[in-house]
Amino acid sequence: MSQARPADVHPAEITPLTEAQVRTAVTIPLRFSDGYTAPARVLTFTGLVDGAEHLLLAFGDAVNDDGEVTPGADVLIRMHSECLTGDVFGSERCDCGPQLREAAERLNDAGGLLLYLRQEGRGIGLYAKLDAYALQDAGLDTYDANTALGHGEDERDYTAAAQMLRAVGVDGIRLLTNNPDKAAQLSALGIDVVDVVRTGVHVTASNARYLQAKRDRTGHLLELPAA
Repeated sequence: MSQARPADVHPAEITPLTEAQVRTAVTIPLRFSDGYTAPARVLTFTGLVDGAEHLLLAFGDAVNDDGEVTPGADVLIRMHSECLTGDVFGSERCDCGPQLREAAERLNDAGGLLLYLRQEGRGIGLYAKLDAYALQDAGLDTYDANTALGHGEDERDYTAAAQMLRAVGVDGIRLLTNNPDKAAQLSALGIDVVDVVRTGVHVTASNARYLQAKRDRTGHLLELPAA
C-alpha cells in the first residue's frame, strides 16, 4: 500500500548538504529471532553532520556481485531510528522491533537500503526515553512525556540520512514509512521522495495507546482497530 508524497511540514530553511563519504563496507549475514536470514552490505561514513555512527545496510539487488552498493532508480528506503528496547530486547511498548524485521525482508526482496540511525527515543537518548516511559505509566502520552522532560516531541533530524543517500548515489527514493515527517524532511533536503510506501501496523495490547498517539498527534499513516 502506498501514499502520495505528503506536504512539507518543515518550512524552516535548510542549508545545502555537505558531502559525506563511505569509510568502510563489510558484508554481515543477518539472522532475526524468528529465523529469517538475509545478508546485508553494511556501510559506515565520514563527514556526517551530527558525528553519529549511523549505518547504511544494503540488501538484495542493491548490492552487485562485487559487493558494491548500486541502488537503482527510485530505490526502496527505510529510515529506522535505533531502539534498544524494541530492536534488541523485543519490547512491546513500541512497534520498532517488528518494523525493523519487516523492513529487512521487504528491502531484501525489493533490493533496497536501510538507514539505521542512532536516534534513540526520537532523538532524546536511552535514559531519557526510559524516564519518559515512567511518565507514560503515570498517564502522559509519548509526546507529552518528552516535553515534560524538557525535550521536543520529536528531536530527530534527517540531514545525516540525506548525506548517506547522496554518498551512495541516491537522489530519488520510495520511502518505507508511516511517518510523514520523514518524507517532508528528506524532500526539504533535496532527496526526491517519489512515493511513500506504508509499513505494516504492528499493534499489541502494550503499544496500542502509543500508536494511537502517533496517529492522532503527528499524523502517522496508521489504520488501527477500533478501541
